[in-house]
Amino acid sequence: MKAARKTRRGQSPLRKPNAVDAHVGARLRQIRTLRGTSQEQLAEMLGLTFQQVQKYERGANRVSASRLFELARVLDVPIMWFFEELDPKQGQRAAERRSETASEEAMSRRETLELVRVYYQIEDPKLRRKLYEMAKALAEQ
Repeated sequence: MKAARKTRRGQSPLRKPNAVDAHVGARLRQIRTLRGTSQEQLAEMLGLTFQQVQKYERGANRVSASRLFELARVLDVPIMWFFEELDPKQGQRAAERRSETASEEAMSRRETLELVRVYYQIEDPKLRRKLYEMAKALAEQ
């Protein structure tokens, strides 16, 4: 049986992103959203168009080493942050090797990331705790 042919830049013939590129893109989207930065704002910081940022986040375009360094700098994360949860032996996220649970899927949603970001903008720890308890009680109903 023939091995699947590769097209340019590591994509499969069906133009699916490389698993590593998709993982880095997903981590980029996650940290950008947690920081409360829009694609447009990030693009401006990097001297890019927001479409280029979209392509990075989808894994459609690979992030070069110099661009990854710049992304880490402007988003204030270590470079290795983009590779966390990536299985180095398989070139795939560990989560891709097993079925994703509902909670794992929820943690990657934009709504969840924005909720976490605004939750931590509440400066009063007591008020934050009350919001947590209220959300927990609502979820139990």
